[in-house]
Amino acid sequence: MTDATPSLPAGLSIDDFLAAMPQGMGALNEKMGIELLEISPERVVATMPVAGNTQPYGLLHGGASVVLAETLGSVGSALHAWPDKLSVGVDINATHHRSATSGTVTGVATATHLGRSMATYEIVITDENDKRVCTSRITCALLPAKKYT
Repeated sequence: MTDATPSLPAGLSIDDFLAAMPQGMGALNEKMGIELLEISPERVVATMPVAGNTQPYGLLHGGASVVLAETLGSVGSALHAWPDKLSVGVDINATHHRSATSGTVTGVATATHLGRSMATYEIVITDENDKRVCTSRITCALLPAKKYT
């Protein structure tokens, strides 16, 4: 990580962050039931229910894990980019280690690179027994906000 992390407003809450986003969490995240628990440029934590996010065999859908991972990395990079830049995902991958069939999964995104033009996060998704379900990595490009707002 670099020391280029912009300062965030003192006391920024999850509600403040969501209110600043044009569409809050966005329709997909709301449908998936993703709930942010902790946010900062360096670390983002959220949960997602398995129910409603399964594939035909009743297992957590791998795509649902990727949605959770992309959400976490996007939130972290948006906070890092704030206020002069916007973040957009340019690469994501995921390794699915085990299945989850019920309960809630928790994702923790940890910044591995916070630069001026890119941010990268490793995301670890675990089940309620703290067993790793998925490991993902996302890289986001940081673009000038004036060009897109």
